[in-house]
Amino acid sequence: MTIVEAVVLAVVEGITEYLPISSTGHMIIVSSLMGIASDDFVKMFTVAIQFGAILSVIVLYWKKFLQSFDFYLKLLVAFIPAALFGKLFDDQIDALLENVIAVAIALLAGGVVLLFIDRWLNDERDSNDELTYGKVLRIGFFQVIAMIPGISRSAATIIGGLTQKLSRKAAAEFSFFLAVPTMFAATVYKMYKFIDQGNSIGSEQITLLFIGNIVAFIVAMIAIKGFIAYLTKHGFRIFGWYRIALALIILIRYFLHYPMQVI
Repeated sequence: MTIVEAVVLAVVEGITEYLPISSTGHMIIVSSLMGIASDDFVKMFTVAIQFGAILSVIVLYWKKFLQSFDFYLKLLVAFIPAALFGKLFDDQIDALLENVIAVAIALLAGGVVLLFIDRWLNDERDSNDELTYGKVLRIGFFQVIAMIPGISRSAATIIGGLTQKLSRKAAAEFSFFLAVPTMFAATVYKMYKFIDQGNSIGSEQITLLFIGNIVAFIVAMIAIKGFIAYLTKHGFRIFGWYRIALALIILIRYFLHYPMQVI
């Protein structure tokens, strides 16, 4: 992987991590388009640069992270389902990470849901932004669905929040907060597996990880601010149409026998 490729992937991560369009799916697609060779470091890199995106949430919402201990307990409760299912189905998830068509189908299905989610679930006049333990646990189970590449962790948890009568803004912000323990755990686990498999991290790889995280941090901060402003006013439909259009492009390429290479 070159520095340019690392920067491109980090920009994609920063833009897409907190939007309901699947950061993992986009990095798989972009890696395929750039012809980045599949190896253990590339797979680890696409997860490890999430750390930069994590820091953007902490910096933007630092006051939230200085709240009561109850705030952290609720994050822990919401995180538990993904931690359990992620450990149980780690190998199956890794296999799906290499399947562009699986990503396309997940993008398509999620796009259809986003087209109608405002009509089905969200009435801002009926919202209740109080976060109870029952609410956060149910949101946590929605996060499990996002282990399928292309579903989008952000989309799943925001929709989970809407089902619990949170406003769009509150659902999106809790999705951001829940990303911190979830993505941190995924990053640490992926790096542990990388080293445990006998790989080493040299100076060149450290440089790529450093650059990738810095770029992801900066871009994610911009994306979060823009997303909250847009979502509050306009809802999810544009993201639904985008996901559907992208999925159709991938599927058309595939069925016309111009398949994208997996990473």
